[in-house]
Amino acid sequence: MENTPTDDNAIDRRIAQRLRGLRAERNWSLDDLARLSNVSRATLSRLENAAVSPTASVLGKLCVAYGLPMSRLMHMVEEDFAPLVPRDEQSVWTDPSVGFRRRSVSPPAQALSGEALECELDAGVRITYDASPRAGLEHHLILLEGQLQITVDGRSHDLQPGDCLRYQLFGASAFVTPSHSAARYILFIV
Repeated sequence: MENTPTDDNAIDRRIAQRLRGLRAERNWSLDDLARLSNVSRATLSRLENAAVSPTASVLGKLCVAYGLPMSRLMHMVEEDFAPLVPRDEQSVWTDPSVGFRRRSVSPPAQALSGEALECELDAGVRITYDASPRAGLEHHLILLEGQLQITVDGRSHDLQPGDCLRYQLFGASAFVTPSHSAARYILFIV
């Protein structure tokens, strides 16, 4: 089931609560987090109050500051663990500002580290992340449809359907679709 506006608001509220909780756990002020994440204090305040929806880029910067993969943050805001999650019950998060959709395929579980995500990028999209939230995070990305260029630590890879890119993330990364092609892929994070 895709997120309806009501579902989007609920997810945004849960993200806001979790972001506020993470900052409080570390005894950081908004100014501290702004300095560590390179996200403005005003934006952080609006995010923590669920006044705005977070973008993938901003969540990426916050995850770097907190030392968490984005998928782990999203698992923290999702419902209780279940061993089987039917597709129509899997959580979907969207960043409409860039045309990015992220479905949590694997059930959320605090005790388990491996995760599977189904992601979609519209044509002509570029998403960049300045750093890895945790150095050495292992990724296995399988392109299902479209075309996708991934740059990891300065090295670019052009993927076609069926290709699998396996990498450890230590630094910056970028996901780019050409103007004529969207992309749909599965991402396994270990």
